[in-house]
Amino acid sequence: MIVQFGSARIELVLGDITVQRVDVIVNAANAQLAGGGGVDGAIHLAAGPEIMEELQRRYPDGCPTGSAVVTSGGNLHSRYVFHAVGPIWQGGGIKESGLLESAYQICLSLAEKHTCRTLAFPSISTGVYRYPVDLAAEIALRTVAVKLETSDQLDLVRFVLFDQGTFGSYARVLETMLI
Repeated sequence: MIVQFGSARIELVLGDITVQRVDVIVNAANAQLAGGGGVDGAIHLAAGPEIMEELQRRYPDGCPTGSAVVTSGGNLHSRYVFHAVGPIWQGGGIKESGLLESAYQICLSLAEKHTCRTLAFPSISTGVYRYPVDLAAEIALRTVAVKLETSDQLDLVRFVLFDQGTFGSYARVLETMLI
């Protein structure tokens, strides 16, 4: 599914984020930048050990929730990996939505700063961090769409979704944005 926003596109695909050929692959990282399971583990495995070494060297104190840091792409087909730390879902009462929105905004700003035109995002915080997928999809897609409406640099933001349920949630939200 592809939708135009400004001069750029949002694309939804079902698949493996580690094989995407884009300028930036966004990793759903933890605050310690210590690697983990899910998307984080898959990206570290595919990228090779140099990314973990770079994270430890450049960001020994980790990364706060709602922010992101940059490394090289390692063995991936991307110039960079942005390690974005989304919030752990606690029921919605501790500003989780603002933190999730911030993680996406910072990644988009980093892309412009590093003259990147194409990004691949996972569904940040919806795995082990238990953020409800429908709510996360709304925040992610709205944040990206608003940025694309005003950006003259970004060409494509692809959401690479791991399972059919997550893809369906993102597709439903994106369809409602077109009405």
